[in-house]
Amino acid sequence: MGDDLARLYRLDGVAHIARVINEEPQRCIRSMRRQQAWEWFQELLGVIPPPSQVQKYAINCSWFQETFGECPEGADDETVRRYARVYIMMLLGTQLFADKSGNRIHIRWLPFVARLEDMGTYSWGSAALAWLYWCMCRVANRNVIKLAGPLQLLQSWIFWRFPRFRLAGFETFSWPLASRWSGYNPSSSEKGPRVQMWRLSIDRLQDREVIYLEPYSSPDVLQVVHPEVLEPRHMAPWQSVTSFIYFAVIEWHQIDRVLLQFGGVQPRPHPALNIDFLMSKDGRGGDRWFPYHLQKWHLHWESRAESMLRFDVVADPGPSHEFLEW
Repeated sequence: MGDDLARLYRLDGVAHIARVINEEPQRCIRSMRRQQAWEWFQELLGVIPPPSQVQKYAINCSWFQETFGECPEGADDETVRRYARVYIMMLLGTQLFADKSGNRIHIRWLPFVARLEDMGTYSWGSAALAWLYWCMCRVANRNVIKLAGPLQLLQSWIFWRFPRFRLAGFETFSWPLASRWSGYNPSSSEKGPRVQMWRLSIDRLQDREVIYLEPYSSPDVLQVVHPEVLEPRHMAPWQSVTSFIYFAVIEWHQIDRVLLQFGGVQPRPHPALNIDFLMSKDGRGGDRWFPYHLQKWHLHWESRAESMLRFDVVADPGPSHEFLEW
């Protein structure tokens, strides 16, 4: 596409694309300007979906699958890039940032796939975690009956941390680690009794049945983990008390209250930050530039290095005397 900076900034209303960040994936998932959106669609993907396949700013997955189902053999570089953009958009829209529809892809992802070379400069992990936290908070409302978000990752986290809930026959490690459970497909029959059984299992859960320490550090796991994932630069966000951002969704990452999971001794935690008022922010109601309207939280993210926790990792972590007295 070339490197005309004015054109790239128009395509990427997310952050200044002129500078390339090589040290840490640190660009948060911010706003997208909607002006000329369909012109971007045509330019980046080479085709426009028919009106019957569009609902406001979302396109039916079936249209993407029919139009970009298989990249033609011998395709030129630009065609391959278009197919790659669609694949990434579907991965983002149906897996990491799935909504309750489950069958539509929002065009908000266009600026992020405009330059495939820059995909690694965004902090996708923190954005996915923000979206999952937000979805879990929403589903706690008794009037909400469906849970959205990266549920495969949530399920994988549960199986890794709570061995009691794991199923037999899934002992082979592969990369990505969540693919270990890819063959798990629970039956929809007897759903009610199964829910009651799991609730009872959670009520009876003992402290020794929870893996607090990093469960991914065993030799078998390290053999399949991509070495880049273990580099310190990728660990920085998870050790910072900061805001995680996904467009208008803001979640506060207060890891100082769960140091046990990182192998540290848990001191008396700081008071939890009440961000209930942010639960009503979903990005609807106009073309808003979130870094401006939610500037305070974006500044927290930009300065997260200053809030990175330093603590000693010990062999047998636990709560401190101060914490127990508290």
